[in-house]
Formats: sequence, structure tokens, C-alpha cells
Amino acid sequence: MGNGYLRFAALGDSTTVGLGDPVPGGRWRGWARLLSESLQASYDVSFCNVAISGATATVVREQQLAEALAHRPDLASLLVGVNDTLRSTWSPDRLYDDLHHVAGELTASGATLMTVRWHDHGSVLGLPRLVVRPITERIGLLNEVYDDLHATYGGLRLDLALMPEVLDRANWSVDRFHPSETGHRALARAWAERLQAAGFELPLPGREPEGGCPPSWRRDVAWMVTEGGPWIGRRARDLGPWAVRRAMAAGR
Repeated sequence: MGNGYLRFAALGDSTTVGLGDPVPGGRWRGWARLLSESLQASYDVSFCNVAISGATATVVREQQLAEALAHRPDLASLLVGVNDTLRSTWSPDRLYDDLHHVAGELTASGATLMTVRWHDHGSVLGLPRLVVRPITERIGLLNEVYDDLHATYGGLRLDLALMPEVLDRANWSVDRFHPSETGHRALARAWAERLQAAGFELPLPGREPEGGCPPSWRRDVAWMVTEGGPWIGRRARDLGPWAVRRAMAAGR
């Protein structure tokens, strides 16, 4: 299936933007870019990354889908929904509608859909049990939507909960929410394995760090002060009161 022209569009949130995998020049690389570079060994690849940090499913539908469709992708990755679970505006019905709309439009255009089942972010983040429990429940509902997407539209799927790399601290950046370079590489390799199984020709991305910025505690501290800390604060203000009410209701 190699030696042809291949269009790849990546939709989603900060994980697909590449946060956690900095490269020189103040840019992010990430798993989708690493995967596209491996595909270039066998294809003339046109890569379009329309992901936006902090995106919800609604943001993907309203701000990313049109640009992705204009790219006329052969492959389209859709990794979003975790930000939805971390907001007090959480709506499973709206999430279902948004994801089905996006997946339906992409597959109708001829793209092979790439989706995931999410791991339990709450336990990896090390959040208080009061907050972890409702997040875990929401992730379960999110995965049910992705199960339905896969059953409806097919394509390729990656179950992150089955990847042992998820439990390795080295694969996470300082905020424990975004993959580190090695985490992004593990994600790119896992997708490459599924593409190989589907008949695509490409080498697996390397496991070892290469081409990125070396780890730096100064950069980590700066990230937590300017981005990570404020993000955690916003989520605590957003989810905290709801989580308390939820716990009190469950204890009655």
C-alpha cells in the first residue's frame, strides 16, 4: 500500500497539538507529527494538524472539522473528549452528538477514522479521591461513546488503558496530563503498529528521544507556573463544588 499520496488530518486537543514534546524554536511536535514522519518513508504525505489546546468535542466540531474536511484526508485521527469530562458543563448527550457528527462527516468524505478508548486520567493525575471518582465515571461514559463510534464508522482504534506505557511516569510530562517525548513516541508507535496491521507500509517511530528539546527542570517549572498551575486551578474551581455535591449525594 506504499509509494502513493496520503493525506493525514489530526483533530483533537493538546495531546494531538503535541504538548509535552517541545522542539527547538518554541514549537510542539507530538505523536501525530512523529507518525506522519514515519509515513513519509513510503508515502508522499500531506499532514494537517488542526488540533487546539483545551479543545472539547464542540470545539472540534465548530472550529476544526471544516478545515480537516478541506484537506480531503485519507486518514483522520479524532482524539478528544477528556476536556469535556473536566468541566462543570459536562453533557453526555452533547458529547455524543458532537462526536458522531464529526466522525460521520470525516468517514463520509472517505477518511479512515482513527479513534481511542481513554485510560483513567484521574488515577494518573494523582488527584484527590473526591475528584477522581466522578472523572472516572465520566471517562467511562466517554469510552461508551467511542465504542459506539467504532461500531458505527469502523476504522482503527487504540485502547490506551491496555498500553503499559500509560503507567510509566517517564512517559508523562511534569503535569502528568500530557505525554512526555517518550510518551508521544509510544503513542506514535502504537498507531504505526495498527496502521501496519491494516496494510499500510511504514517503519515504527523510534522509542528513544531524538530531535526534541532535552529535559529541563527550569522549563518544567516555567510550564507549571505559567500553564500547568493555572490549568489545575481552573479545573479545581470548575469541578470542585460539583464533586463535593456528588460525594455528599452518594453518601446519603
